[in-house]
Amino acid sequence: MRWKSGWTIGVLAVLFVAAAIISKGVAGPEPAVVIPAPAFNDAKAAGPLQTAVLAGGCFWGVQAVYQHVRGVRNAVSGYSGGEKSTAEYETVSGGNTGHAESVAVTYDPKEITYGEILQIYFSVAHNPTELNRQGPDTGTQYRSDIFYSTESQKKIADAYIAQLTKAKVFSKPIVTRVDKLKAFYPAEDYHQDFLINNPRHPYIVANDIPKVESLKKLFSTNYLVQPVTVRAAK
Repeated sequence: MRWKSGWTIGVLAVLFVAAAIISKGVAGPEPAVVIPAPAFNDAKAAGPLQTAVLAGGCFWGVQAVYQHVRGVRNAVSGYSGGEKSTAEYETVSGGNTGHAESVAVTYDPKEITYGEILQIYFSVAHNPTELNRQGPDTGTQYRSDIFYSTESQKKIADAYIAQLTKAKVFSKPIVTRVDKLKAFYPAEDYHQDFLINNPRHPYIVANDIPKVESLKKLFSTNYLVQPVTVRAAK
């Protein structure tokens, strides 16, 4: 349950968030999980910027996490998995478009690898054992999905899921999908930099700030104090 930027955030919003949390039995995000680094990975090397497209629940929190990752040059909230004609918030929210709320993470491969991007994704950005639900949000638009754009990305993602599954890192099976990226459509402007622009939003406080704090704690060498922003990247 979310509210668009510009809506008044007051008692009513707090009550709605509390009701959503109670009804789902979820008080904020599940704790981050310490996981091993990927055994099969690419190497850091100079080259053009790369992009990873990841879906894991509400894009506000996933975007916020990667905006604080060293080596990331931009993180844009958007939609992947469906058609261009349905890539808008109100339609995607219906859960019937094939789209997942996603984040396109553009990064410098000489500073961070695709495997390290995935390690943060599985550890703190979302819960990979829940397919169509994250926190208080339910529906296929909140699914756990890695959208790969190269065969290298697919191999690294598949190998990492197999590694984590064999190691029994999580108490439940990993259900993350690995799908070929057809297209990525940026979300509306009011969804971009949402945590940065709305740090006191009840949903953000309950669900997303804890993810950024977990990133800082578990990935201190990767943590970037001053977040990158979509506005600055433009």
